Amino acid sequence: MVRLARTEVKKRLKHLPGWRLAGKSIQKKFKFRNFVEAVKFVNKLVPIAEKMQHHPDVSIKNYNEVIVSSTTHDEKGLTVWDFQLAHKIDKFAQ
Repeated sequence: MVRLARTEVKKRLKHLPGWRLAGKSIQKKFKFRNFVEAVKFVNKLVPIAEKMQHHPDVSIKNYNEVIVSSTTHDEKGLTVWDFQLAHKIDKFAQ
């Protein structure tokens, strides 16, 4: 996998509403009605990440917010895998 140039990252982010550049990662905050809904979201994310063998950093904040950050550690930056994962997460988050 090849790390993407910054211009390519910015171009791809335009197609991912709510995602932002955070250092060498892309990140999005998802807000839910309660803690149970936030955990359900994380549980839906797990099989997708496992299938791709691309695992984001996930944290639950304030009981109802889930922050997802994705980077390709082997490449020390962003690759197409990060954007593919973000698109898949957005699909089931709707």
